[in-house]
Amino acid sequence: MKSLAIVTGVGPGTGASIVRRFHEGGYQVAMLARSAERLDALAKELPDAFAVPCDVSDPPALHAALDQIEARAGAPKVAVHNAVGGAFANFLDVDPAVLERNFQVNVMALMHLGRWAAPRMEKAGGGALIVTGNTSAERGRANFAGFAPTKAAQRILAESMARTMGPRGVHVAYLVIDAAIDLEWQRKNNPEKPDDYFCRPVDIAEEVWHIAHQAKSAWSFRSEIRPFAEVW
Repeated sequence: MKSLAIVTGVGPGTGASIVRRFHEGGYQVAMLARSAERLDALAKELPDAFAVPCDVSDPPALHAALDQIEARAGAPKVAVHNAVGGAFANFLDVDPAVLERNFQVNVMALMHLGRWAAPRMEKAGGGALIVTGNTSAERGRANFAGFAPTKAAQRILAESMARTMGPRGVHVAYLVIDAAIDLEWQRKNNPEKPDDYFCRPVDIAEEVWHIAHQAKSAWSFRSEIRPFAEVW
């Protein structure tokens, strides 16, 4: 049986590219997202990828989805938490409920996914749990009050998980993406920017693949990528 990768947040950009990279690398891929239509379309293209529609902010639904995946494909070798809840407003304007919702997606879903996946990976002899993050995990800009606190908490949770699971043979890593990802809405919001401004989802996926297959003697926790022209 092929190794299993689980990817949450399978949208048209980074999530889909991660799915394609692991499928290309010989994995079965379980795809989680709220849009069943999008997942089904991708599954038709990729014979070893299968759709598991799920709102990861709903713990019972997430656990039911994960149990469904295990019944079909066994324990995961890789899990990528790419689902993200975002918002752009300062703390005076943002609805506190938005922050709470984003916390459920970015932090609590990782907690539930990790508690489910890590023991199974350990029992199976190892694996990798990778979180796609960004620079909001490290700074609190004014208009990111409904988002950055959740990404900071996500990074710290991932680090705690890494310290627990690393000695047990499970690699937990946090990928900081310091970039505007090359998506249609980003292009519309930045029409004057050159191609070099954007980070391509396929290149992000390649880095996720690399992290998932690092040698045990050289595991990284915090990896960081950005376009070569990015000012930082």
